[in-house]
Amino acid sequence: MTTGAPGATPGDAGQRVAVVTGGAGAIGSAIVAALRGAEHRTVVLDRRGGDVVCDLESESSTNDAAVEVLDRYGRCDVLVHCAAHFESMALGDLDLARWRRVQAVNVEAPLLLSKAFSPGMARRGFGRIVFIASDTLWSPPDAPFLPYVASKGAILGVMRALAVTLSPQRIAVTAVAPGLTDTPGSRSVNDSGQIDAVVAQQVMKRPLTPEDTAHAVAFLASDGAEALTGQVLVANGGFVMR
Repeated sequence: MTTGAPGATPGDAGQRVAVVTGGAGAIGSAIVAALRGAEHRTVVLDRRGGDVVCDLESESSTNDAAVEVLDRYGRCDVLVHCAAHFESMALGDLDLARWRRVQAVNVEAPLLLSKAFSPGMARRGFGRIVFIASDTLWSPPDAPFLPYVASKGAILGVMRALAVTLSPQRIAVTAVAPGLTDTPGSRSVNDSGQIDAVVAQQVMKRPLTPEDTAHAVAFLASDGAEALTGQVLVANGGFVMR
């Protein structure tokens, strides 16, 4: 059930609202569908359209989007940060402006949204914050992934620190780290041979789908996952085991 919240005050019961950044993308839309299937009212926050349009590179746009969500929907019970920015950049090509764009979307935006939504979660005595990380943190595929891999390491640090800070208010903070997932985006930079090569290194010999990540997120958003906080689920078919 998602229609009530443990510890909620009288009159505070209602359908839980889940905000998904990057919800218009392949993995994001699968997460939205999974949360809708679990009876959440979903809010897509995406620069390409959705319920709330937002440029996550911008601090002001991100803060404005949080205000719009609370004004229009009244609450956020589950925050899933799926949006990600990638810049190909090796150390010798380091460009701090481009580096900072990656960190702004992948680290700073979810931190700002957590700041905006966690007080309401605390008042209702229920909250879930789930960050989408990446198994590239443990197995970087290539030097040009430097800014992206660094951002995913940073978001896991944020996740663990927030878990300590917010758990007393019954807000669980977790992450899901997908492997190479078969999406239009991944196929734009990986051919079938490269995807097959990764699958061959997985313990589970099948391509990963957006639903693999979505099902893990839906579980972490559920009542049954409260004891899981400060943890990362690596949904990568056993390519990397953590």
